[in-house]
Order: sequence, then structure tokens, then C-alpha cells
Amino acid sequence: MPGRTLPTLTKSEVESHNTTKSCYVTIGTNVYDVTDFVESHPGGADLILDYAGKDVTEILKDTDSHKHSDSAYEILEESHVAFLVTDKLAPNGDAQKKIAGSQINGKVTPYVHPRTGMSCEEDLSKETDYNSDYKQHKFLDLNKPLLMQVWNGGFSKRFYLDQVHRPRHYKGGASAPLFGNFLEPLSLTPWWLVPIIWLPCISYGTYLASEGFESTLGLVTAWVSGLFIWTLVEYILHRCLFHLDDYLPDNRVGITLHFLLHGVHHYLPMDKYRLVMPPTLFLVLATPFWKLAHTLFYWNWHLATAVYCGGIFGYVCYDLTHYFLHHQNLPLWYKELKKYHLAHHFLDYELGFGVTSRFWDRVFGTELVTVVKTK
Repeated sequence: MPGRTLPTLTKSEVESHNTTKSCYVTIGTNVYDVTDFVESHPGGADLILDYAGKDVTEILKDTDSHKHSDSAYEILEESHVAFLVTDKLAPNGDAQKKIAGSQINGKVTPYVHPRTGMSCEEDLSKETDYNSDYKQHKFLDLNKPLLMQVWNGGFSKRFYLDQVHRPRHYKGGASAPLFGNFLEPLSLTPWWLVPIIWLPCISYGTYLASEGFESTLGLVTAWVSGLFIWTLVEYILHRCLFHLDDYLPDNRVGITLHFLLHGVHHYLPMDKYRLVMPPTLFLVLATPFWKLAHTLFYWNWHLATAVYCGGIFGYVCYDLTHYFLHHQNLPLWYKELKKYHLAHHFLDYELGFGVTSRFWDRVFGTELVTVVKTK
């Protein structure tokens, strides 16, 4: 790092930095402070903390665990804070360059999607330089509340859609200000609030529905049917409402509503408090489906309620899955789903609308190919 004289640390000193408040990792004799990256790591904080204070050379190269691109190393380079003193090598500039060169797999030129400006999922967590981003794109200033900038920006639909689908990352993985006033807490929803609020409601609704069934099998069949119907509703909502891009009104009302509903998520995809749906917004969207269920199954209130409860359980699974795909290291069978969904953000937002499954993408021909070729 030209212009910087970095300190040296012993192995025991590095190992002491092993918490979310101070987290160091090493690659060879380079020491990196990844504290700000812990919470926003696509694989989840736990994965980084497992290697806190340790050397991460092998895990970065382990494609079975998680494939890391050049962008991952670029993020690390920005966090280079010290050199590790070992018996074999005292730090000096020339030696460090040789070690760093040997630690990175063969250089490749990644494919950068022209509409998102990104090539891999690590790009989603690369911190945005607020000032240079605003100076270059003339879109939103991340130093200021976002909503009124969208409302007063005078953006054309074409310009807005181009910019809102170019992901940014707020400092340290925190939440960018949306309202900038007393309404701000209403826009921030921790993931655990979803099951706490809605699972008791689902349980009570299922209990009421059960009183109208003569057999448990009938209740389960109706409930599971609702769960399956939700998977289609999830796809339709994501594709036809959240990505209503071609039919979005070219005025500030339409653009601002789009930003509130889904645009802010594509603009700041790793914002952990704007990943699950706020309870107030969910009530607005869920109420018509309550009426729809009881219209379709008008002859049996209990049947309609059972189907509806199964569907709401599907929504809970969807919201939690969505959060974990962005912020947790997942079991092997979920890793491909994680890769698939994050590609929807960094690769092509006009494909890959399924979150809990790619089933309906295959049915309707919107499946996203996630293998990105490099030049």
C-alpha cells in the first residue's frame, strides 16, 4: 500500500481480534481488519467469525465452501491494516508483494453485467463511496435521506430503473436513512419479527379453521394447498408487481411507490433491516388475499381460512428464506438457491424471480443461468 507504513502484529495479537467488535484475519503475512464486513458478508457473520484471528487462505480457495472472485480480494485489500511477524519472514514491501501474488488464484477478467455494473455476489458487499457515486451518477446521495430525493429528483423512468438496479452498499452494512425523521423505525424490520408476529396468527387461524373439518387429513390438505398456492403468488408478486418496470408510470408518484415497495431493496440489497416486509406493508398486501380466498371458497369459511393460513405460512418461509439467502451461511442444499437469488441482484434482475424455489421460473421461462463465463 503506497504511502502507508503498516504496523506489525504477532500471531497472538491477531488471534485476540476474534469478535464482531474487532475481527482480524490473515492471508500469509498480511493482516486484514474485516470488522465492518462481518455483518454484511453474503455467507453470514458466523462464517467469518469461525475464522476470526486465523489465516483464511485455504477457505478463500475452497470452491466447495464458497467461490470467491477477485472482488473478494479487492475488498480485503482495502482492509489491510498490518503485517504478521513470523519466524520465517520479517515484513518488507517486496516480500509482501510476492506473497500476495502467490495467494490469489489465476487472474481472470470477470464478466461485468452492463446494467448492474457487477460481476459477482461479493460486489454486493463492496462499500460504496458516497461522494464519488453521487458525482458520477447524479442519482441519490447516500449521505441524505433517500425518499425525498426520489420524490424531488425529477428522474425519468428510464434513468431511475437503470440506477436503482445498480446495487450500492451502505457503510459497514448499516441501513441508509430513508425518511430521516420519526417514520424511520417503521422502515426497519429485523428478520425475527416476522415469525414472532405472524406464526401465532397462523396458529390461531388454523385452529379456527379446524373446527369446520371432520378429519385432520382434510385440514392438512387444504393447508398444504394454500402453501403451494403461495409459491405461485410469490412468483407473480415478484415478477408482476415488484418488477413492474415496463408498466411503471413515468412520474414521481409511480417511481416513489416502486422505490418504497422494492426499488430500495435492489438499490441496497445487503441492508439487513429492509430485507423482510414491514408488518404494516404486509397487512396492506395480505388483506386482498383474505377476501380473495373467501370469495373463491365462498361455500366454506373454514376451508377458505385453512387455505389462507397455509399461504401465510408460505409467506413467512419466503421472508425468512430471503433474509438468510442474503446474510447467512447455509446448508449445502441451500447454497445453490443462495447463488441463484444473489445473481438476480448482481447479474440480471429481469430473470430469476423465484426466491424459495426456481420451480415457477422454469415453468414460465424466466430461469436465470448462474454460471458466469469469464473472458
